[in-house]
Amino acid sequence: MKKAIASILFAFLCISVAMAQDSEEFIAKQYVTKKGDTLLYRMLYPADYGSQKKYPLVIFLHGAGERGNDNKKQLTHGSDLFLKEDVLSNYPAIVVFPQCPESDFWSSVKITREEAGASFDFDYPDDPTKSLELVMDLTTYLTKMEAVDEKRIYVMGLSMGGMGTFELLARQPKKFAAAVPICGGGNPEDCEKYAERVPLWVFHGARDNIVRPEYSREMVDELKRLEADVTYTEYPEAGHESWENAFAEPDLLKWLFSKEK
Repeated sequence: MKKAIASILFAFLCISVAMAQDSEEFIAKQYVTKKGDTLLYRMLYPADYGSQKKYPLVIFLHGAGERGNDNKKQLTHGSDLFLKEDVLSNYPAIVVFPQCPESDFWSSVKITREEAGASFDFDYPDDPTKSLELVMDLTTYLTKMEAVDEKRIYVMGLSMGGMGTFELLARQPKKFAAAVPICGGGNPEDCEKYAERVPLWVFHGARDNIVRPEYSREMVDELKRLEADVTYTEYPEAGHESWENAFAEPDLLKWLFSKEK
């Protein structure tokens, strides 16, 4: 029994060390504006960075549960996808995971709590939230300061980050070459701003009771009406954590990195 317990503890220790090593592949950084506003973020560089090449830039927006100021929790979902050996070798890219503070939200959405679950109103004001504005500024900064291929800038996000993804497209329709909103939602009235410009692959779980799939469906319906290049995948048995299914899609990154402006 003692040997069995020791083996289990050793296995957990190995897993913890491996996770710590993986997270360290994403270098901790912070972006500070002239006004003193700060955005924490983690960045993964390609293995051959510095060889005079230009690389795709992926902005990944986390969900509400990963908000904070530790500059680490935002790596909980999605970072492992970019650390796989075949991904590192086949799709060298600059990958950025910014972290939204606990007091803020990526999207300007108004949330109403109801008995049947939350209701979301995506009537965007003139100005984005402070955190989304900083993401926009950071993207511009990285494009200037790093070896970024401006024709291949992508945005992905889940839950709150999926909402932020749709809003980023509405606010910067010329910036992104492709987008992957997962279990999010947005304002259908803004789809015309980017429908002809940005290919999207949208994901949701049919059993999602946190952000109901109707929010993704109505975005996809409007994008299809506008003849956008949009793919929608809805998992019949998945709940809110449909990002696990999306990350397991064998063609996800192949599709993403094939797109350019």
